[in-house]
Amino acid sequence: MATTSAIRVLYVIPLLILVILHEPGQTQAFPYRSLLQTCQPSGSIPGESGNCNTENGSECCQDGRSYTTYDCSPAVTGSTLATLTLNSFAEGGDGGGASACTGRFYGDDQMVVALSTGWYGGGSRCTKNIVITAASTGKSATAMVADECDSTTGCDEEHNFEPPCRNNIVDAT
Repeated sequence: MATTSAIRVLYVIPLLILVILHEPGQTQAFPYRSLLQTCQPSGSIPGESGNCNTENGSECCQDGRSYTTYDCSPAVTGSTLATLTLNSFAEGGDGGGASACTGRFYGDDQMVVALSTGWYGGGSRCTKNIVITAASTGKSATAMVADECDSTTGCDEEHNFEPPCRNNIVDAT
């Protein structure tokens, strides 16, 4: 029931924005055009359970369940919202294999992140720093992009038998 309500909100809000955009007599361009740009699911994959490391509260795939995939992420602006998740980039940690950017592992004391597929951009952000700011406190931290949080595949050994990442994930140590 809660999922249905969330879906309704996603469809109602853009409709209201479009109505405001096309209101008679409005001559000024809509200043929040980026709100109209969304990243829609690209498909789904079937779940397959396996030996899932739950070190940082990882969600593990379940046999027969369907998981949504994304080829894109929301547009990056100065105020793009993301979900921060915890991950271990250490060998044997819940992050799976070595970093896609450098081919190495990182200790949990190093400031590194994995970005959802769309933000990862095929590796275009590898080894670049990003600034993460907490919306609630305004505190920020800088971390290096070391890996992709794959939004297109998952539920296999390479991905710790975890589902694909949502399209707005910054997965950090």
